[in-house]
Amino acid sequence: MLWLKALHLIFMVTWFAGLFYLPRLFVYHAMSSDDISNERFKVMERKLFFGIMTPGMIVTFIFGIWMLVDYAWALYGQSGWLHAKLTLLLLLLVYHVFCGIWLFDFKHDRNRRSHVYYRWMNEVPVLFLVGIVILAVVKPF
Repeated sequence: MLWLKALHLIFMVTWFAGLFYLPRLFVYHAMSSDDISNERFKVMERKLFFGIMTPGMIVTFIFGIWMLVDYAWALYGQSGWLHAKLTLLLLLLVYHVFCGIWLFDFKHDRNRRSHVYYRWMNEVPVLFLVGIVILAVVKPF
């Protein structure tokens, strides 16, 4: 089980690295005005989303579900902290999907949001990370 936890955490860090960086790229992309920068940001965003973030998310969920099925549900299935953590993970998945939608908008030159919007969206993964880690480590309720 310790190997599963370690792999789960490694890929979670990979996923979150992308979740922290992609909205920051969107900030700079929304501020750019020349074609060369726009195309460069499109490539960087695509590679980050499809090459790092999404695979990191998928493998994080694989190892997380594996641990959940193997032992966590039997031990903590009635615990409120586990239900809260799973809820935050579902919401984080929704945020990931929104990142994909924003990526699609930038790819097709249809972004309608300012860099300020993406600056605020860049803070959202921090809130998820704090909540998920506290729930998983402290198990408050």
